[in-house]
Amino acid sequence: MNRPLYLDHAATTPVDARVVAAMVDCLGADGAFGNPASVTHGYGREAAERVEAARAEVAALIGCERREIVWTSGATEADNLALSGAARAAPRGKRHIVTLATEHKAVLDTCRQLARGGWEITCLAPAADGVLDLDQLAAALRDDTLLVSVMAVNNETGVTQDLEAIGRLTRSRGVLFHIDAAQAAGRIALDVARFEADLMSLSAHKAYGPKGVGALYVRRWPRARVEPLLHGGGQEHGLRAGTLATHQIVGMGEACRLAREALERDAAHLRALRERLWAGLRELGGVQLNGHATRAAGGILNVSVDGLGAESLLLALPGLALSAGSACTSVADEPSHVLRAMGLDAARLRSALRFSPGRHTTVEDIDRALEAVRRAVARLRALAGGRRPAPGAAPAAGAFGYGPVVLERFAAAARAGDFEPGTPGVARGQADDPAGTETLTVQLRVDARGMIAQARFRAHGSPALIAAGDFTAESVSGRTVEEARGLTHRHIAEALRLPPSRLPAAVLAGQALIAALDDAVARLLPRPVGAA
Repeated sequence: MNRPLYLDHAATTPVDARVVAAMVDCLGADGAFGNPASVTHGYGREAAERVEAARAEVAALIGCERREIVWTSGATEADNLALSGAARAAPRGKRHIVTLATEHKAVLDTCRQLARGGWEITCLAPAADGVLDLDQLAAALRDDTLLVSVMAVNNETGVTQDLEAIGRLTRSRGVLFHIDAAQAAGRIALDVARFEADLMSLSAHKAYGPKGVGALYVRRWPRARVEPLLHGGGQEHGLRAGTLATHQIVGMGEACRLAREALERDAAHLRALRERLWAGLRELGGVQLNGHATRAAGGILNVSVDGLGAESLLLALPGLALSAGSACTSVADEPSHVLRAMGLDAARLRSALRFSPGRHTTVEDIDRALEAVRRAVARLRALAGGRRPAPGAAPAAGAFGYGPVVLERFAAAARAGDFEPGTPGVARGQADDPAGTETLTVQLRVDARGMIAQARFRAHGSPALIAAGDFTAESVSGRTVEEARGLTHRHIAEALRLPPSRLPAAVLAGQALIAALDDAVARLLPRPVGAA
C-alpha cells in the first residue's frame, strides 16, 4: 500500500520500535505484567521497578527529581491537574490565573471551567508573531494571582516563549508558573530549574511514545501545592488515583530516554527541515508565515497561501498527510483559535496549513512535498483565476466528510475556466460569502433564442464550492434561461450530497447562477415587444 507522506507529527508521532519492544515486555505472562502496587510478591515489585526506572527517565529529560513526576493519562489530564489542582489548593485570597489566548484547549477550557466557579482569568493576546509581550504579562499580575500558564512550544505555529524570563518574573512575584511542554520534548531542551517552573505537563505520544500516558512535574521545594482530581487508591503520593499502566509508563520512559539522547541531533535536523520547507514554499509567492521567523522550534511550520482555502489544498494533496491546525481544532471544524488570537483575518485563517516533519523525515521527503504543493497550488490558482486546470489526483474517500460525488467533481473540475475573450453572448454572475473567503463565478454562453449552449465557472473556496460550480455549469448547459431558473440550491445540495456544514456552497452556486441568468436577460436577450 502506497501511504501518504506523513507530515503531521505535531498531531501525533509513530511509536519508536524500541519503545514498542519495551512496552511488549510488560504485557505477556513472561513479562513485567504485575500491578505496581502489589509489593507483596515479585510480579508487582518487578512492575514497580520498571515504573520507577521510567519515572527517572522522564525526570532526567526535564532536570528534576524522580519523585517530582506524577503519572497521568496524557498532557490534557496533566494540564487539568496543574490548573484545577492548584486552584483547589490555593490559599485564601488567591483567585486569579493568567494565560495566553494561544494556549491549548486543555488549558483554555480548564480556565473557562474555573471561571464558572468564580475564578478570574486573564487571557493575554500575543503579538502578531505569536510571542508574548513580557511587559504585558507583568502588568497583568496582581496580588491575588495564583498561577501563570504558558506553552513552551505552540502546537500550531511552533512559536517558543521566553520561559526563563517568565520564570524569573513569576518567581519574583510569588506566582506559580505552569508550562505546557507537550510539544517541546525532543524539539527544545527542557530544564525546570532554569525556567524556574513549578509545574510542567508532558505527553508521550508527541515524542514517539504511546498514546494514553503523560506526566506532570510538581516542584517539591519550594513546594507547589496541588490537590488531586481523582480519588480512590492513593497512588502517585495521593495526587492521581488509579492502577498504573505499566506498559504505557515504561513506553513513555523509553521515549523520554531516546528524546534526551537524540535531542541535539533531532533538534538540528528538524530546524534544517523547517528552513528548507519554508524556503521552498516562499518561492511560490503569496505564501505568508504564521508565527515568528526565528523564535520557533523545528518541526512545526504554519503558513497561509493567499487566495486559497486550506480544505481545498489538503484535498488537492492526497499524497501528503498534513493538517489545517491542531488535531483538536480539526475535529471541531472551526478556524484556529491560535491564529485568530494572533490577529489573522478570515481569509488567512481559512488558508492556513501546518507542516510538521519528524525524526525520520528526510530532505528528499521535503522536496517531494514541495513539488506536490507546487502542483496543487498551481491547479487551485488556475481554478480561481478562470484558467482551465489540469485534472487533480483523486482525494481519499470520505475526506472532510465528503462523498464520492463531490470528490470526483473536485478532482476533475471539467467545466472550470473562462470563455475566450471576445466570445459572443457570454453572461456572468458572481456570488461571495459574507466573510469574503469564498467566491463563485458562473458564465453562460447564451444564443439569441435564450438557449444556454455552454456554461463554465471559476471558484475560489472549498471543495464543496468547486463541485457546486462544476455541477451547476453541467446542469444548465442545453437548457433555456427560464428552464435554468428551476435549478435551486436545494437541488445542488441534494445532487452533491453535501454535509450540513457545507450547504452554504450550494447557496452561493444558486446565487451566482441567478446573477448570471439575470445578466443574460438584461444584456443578451431581445426584449418582448412593448417592454419598457
